Amino acid sequence: MSRVNILVIDDESDLVELLKYNLAKEGYNVEFAFNGFDGIKIAEVVKPDIIILDLMLPDINGYEVCKRMKQNSRLSGVPVIFLSAKQEEVDKILGFEAGAEDYIIKPFSVNELLARVRAILKRIPPVQINNKHGAIADGYMFKNISANINKHSVTVKNTEIKLSPIEFKILIFLMTYAGDVFSREKLLDNVWGNNSFVEPRTVDVHIRRLRSNIEIDESVRFIETIRGVGYKFIDEKI
Repeated sequence: MSRVNILVIDDESDLVELLKYNLAKEGYNVEFAFNGFDGIKIAEVVKPDIIILDLMLPDINGYEVCKRMKQNSRLSGVPVIFLSAKQEEVDKILGFEAGAEDYIIKPFSVNELLARVRAILKRIPPVQINNKHGAIADGYMFKNISANINKHSVTVKNTEIKLSPIEFKILIFLMTYAGDVFSREKLLDNVWGNNSFVEPRTVDVHIRRLRSNIEIDESVRFIETIRGVGYKFIDEKI
């Protein structure tokens, strides 16, 4: 069984570091984002077991982040714990109506937060990554390629392959949605981010490099070009 993954979305760097330290001490894997849009993107890639979400973020508020995740079929079942300095009853009601599992008022006790996390995990079994097609603990495996997200490593035919950070992000994103086709623009949004000024054709360059690195066996293809549409990771298990 893979370890529990927790995603923290909060723009207070000191608080994020505090939560990372204490959650890791409890044995959880921790991912983090400092704004709502990045949080949604990271959630789509890692599919966390619990999301700890700040209400006041610099781009979109936590209510909207939560609503968007609950509308996403891949994330709708992930429990969300709101963190907020807002303590009025109406704020809590809005949080629960957005789909949150719990609502904690700042400032709070770390021990209380950990207890709430444990309580949720008892009620709601964690999402098991190895239930997904092609997924294994901490990553993905298709045909003769495996990728470990935590170790940031890729192996093809038992040989470790060196990828650039962007190539690795593209590969993990395509593996996460294996079989789905993504246009250059979608890949730009999800890998480079909304604030990137990268030209769409740059995607083609990185895809070519990625292919040259991982498709070392000419008889085995991993990434398919759908002419006039985009790219997809070929959805076949070993």
